[in-house]
Amino acid sequence: MLDGFVPWPTGFADRYRRAGYWRGVSLRQLIADSAGRHPDKIAAVDATSRITYAELVDQADRIASGLLEIGIAPRDRVVVHLPNRIEFLTTVVAMLSIGAIPVMALPGHRRDEILHLARSSDAVAYVGQDRFQGFDYRNLAREVRRDAPNLRHVVIAGDAQEFTPLSELAGSAVRELPPVDSSEVALLLLSGGTTGVPKLIPRTHDDYAYNIFACAEVVEFDDSGVYLAANPVPHNAALGCPGALGALLLGGKAVLAANPSPDHVFPLIEREGVTLTTLVPALALLWADAARTTPVDMSRMTIQVGSSKFGPAAAERVSASLGCRILNVYGIGEGLITHTRLDDPPEVVFGTEGRPVSPDDEVKIVDEDGKEVATGETGELLTRGPYTIRGYFAAPEHNRRSFTDDGFYRSGDLARMTDDGNVIIEGRLKDIIHHLGEKVSAEEVEGHVLTHPLVLDTAVVGIPDDELDERLIVFVVLASDADAGAGAGRNAVAPLSLRTLRDHIRGRGLASYKLPDELIVVSDLPRTPVGKIDKKALKASHGQPQVPSKA
Repeated sequence: MLDGFVPWPTGFADRYRRAGYWRGVSLRQLIADSAGRHPDKIAAVDATSRITYAELVDQADRIASGLLEIGIAPRDRVVVHLPNRIEFLTTVVAMLSIGAIPVMALPGHRRDEILHLARSSDAVAYVGQDRFQGFDYRNLAREVRRDAPNLRHVVIAGDAQEFTPLSELAGSAVRELPPVDSSEVALLLLSGGTTGVPKLIPRTHDDYAYNIFACAEVVEFDDSGVYLAANPVPHNAALGCPGALGALLLGGKAVLAANPSPDHVFPLIEREGVTLTTLVPALALLWADAARTTPVDMSRMTIQVGSSKFGPAAAERVSASLGCRILNVYGIGEGLITHTRLDDPPEVVFGTEGRPVSPDDEVKIVDEDGKEVATGETGELLTRGPYTIRGYFAAPEHNRRSFTDDGFYRSGDLARMTDDGNVIIEGRLKDIIHHLGEKVSAEEVEGHVLTHPLVLDTAVVGIPDDELDERLIVFVVLASDADAGAGAGRNAVAPLSLRTLRDHIRGRGLASYKLPDELIVVSDLPRTPVGKIDKKALKASHGQPQVPSKA
């Protein structure tokens, strides 16, 4: 077993195997099984290439053989820093084939993040692109290799310069590959926290395959399905819920978008017959906005929306504009996924995050003392189950804070449970603003702000204030119809004022102590490397608002 991995206790592991959740088959073997059933079927498509199942497995086996030749061994960690290209899939499958462990870096990561991942995982190799979106990853690789002494190998897709070309590994002769134990760690995902550096989430072949199959069953994704990875595919949602990797396990097709802009993905959706994708709320709203002027047929599509709160009004707006099915999702890289179902009524789909995807997902809502609260009351969501980890990789101090003595993961999310078992996420435990002597959930206010027709995206933060405890600040990105009125610079006049926004959300029944004190219109919201809104950066920028508007 990999050092630093916290396994499930034997009793739980045996229970999950008996229930059939853990099949005892490696991810690579499941993909090979798909290739055996559909050798000539297109497995994946990117901006420039298409690859069949037979070709994908052959390329992965050759890369795997090449990795063994240069000294990459089972359980070695390798930082994979590739964009949404077919090379990402063939490289990851190659590592899964030999028991090497890909560390899922995001294309937007830079030196500090990659150096942290290399050191914290004790990686022996780095795989990156030559250039992507104007950034030279080879320069980054030089810096990281200099400062991470255990990083012995650098492999580059494209012009490798002094490094090992990925194409050279892909030209290797196929050799016998070592057996892979499905109970071993398959990959390391990144935690999605908005503060601090990401922690490493170890997912085994058994638990991650179940994660994929359980999600696929909920959305009825099978070998006829076409999954669009609009966001970076190393994200858990785009990778395995069911994601691009799930498309390969199920025998479907994975479509890897170079970027998620409507101009790029709308033609892909129609040309490739996309049936499923996963979006964050802001991107779903952007697509809905674009569809008013750029018609696209999404009648066959289901869109999973998650990562942050997607309120009823926003969900209804997206569904109506795009003409597709919307499913609300709550998911964490550490495991638990709750999901609305295709046959749920609108009030469930638009008003909740649905129910756990596994019958053996255990969910508790607890108060500050760790005691379970009554149904309908808000508390912190705790969970354990057949695909929820029992500990971060090599992080004993984090594990003592993040897991209970009996193995429940402390999500840090505020939630409540409905009478019919659906979860409603209310915000982050630490995303509470102390305003006028009361506690205000930033996410609750954000949900109301998003119902305004001029608002495309929003974030609410608290700024210390002697009189108010904290000043409640709303940052807003305007929808395209409103952009023309916003102008540019600090003296521009915004089409949305603080007074009209307060009137709007007050009219929705929001308590007066939850109304914002200040509105700031921005062109976009800063994001952390894992795609979450960076509220720390917003607070730091508060002294230089683009368009301030005060009551």
